[in-house]
Amino acid sequence: MSGTTSGGLPLPGLPTLGDLPWAAALDHPDLLAPPVADALRAWAAQDDRVRGLVAVTEIDPDHADTATLNDRHGLPPEASANCVVVAGRRGDDERVAACVVTATTFADVNTRVRKLLDARKASFLPMDRATAESGMEYGGITPVGLPPTWRVLVDSRFAAPGALALMGSGVRRSKLLMPGELLCAMPGVEVVDGLGVARA
Repeated sequence: MSGTTSGGLPLPGLPTLGDLPWAAALDHPDLLAPPVADALRAWAAQDDRVRGLVAVTEIDPDHADTATLNDRHGLPPEASANCVVVAGRRGDDERVAACVVTATTFADVNTRVRKLLDARKASFLPMDRATAESGMEYGGITPVGLPPTWRVLVDSRFAAPGALALMGSGVRRSKLLMPGELLCAMPGVEVVDGLGVARA
């Protein structure tokens, strides 16, 4: 798999990062979890940019963790769009949100996210629930294709001109890549200032 046309030319506009071979994600549904593939197809029907600007690459699933992948393939941590799932409660009402922050930051669950969810307390959703309800694998959860009842909160750092967003594909053996501005324009996304807190 490579990010080229049948004539061997680079795909116009397709983002690339590090030393990984990238290709148009919609041409490789076998590298995507079913909910992710379905969501990309639906999104592409609404936004012509999706087909040419969302890339996928196959990786060694043993190296799927952010730090390992970045070190192995020369990927900048500020491009890594880490997705964590948080649940907040107010009385009997549970509110779930996927929070997307760069690898140079962490999601401010106890203050920023809790307030956004208007919850008395918030914590990470248990991994077994996150994988079962999203239809995605542990380590591969991505903001694309999540349950419609979940909010998708994206740190505003990804809205900066030229920013890239490297994220899960729903499975551990591949990664998605797209311009941050496109991620921020995905249906249902809420762009939040200060969602990620810089690591010390």
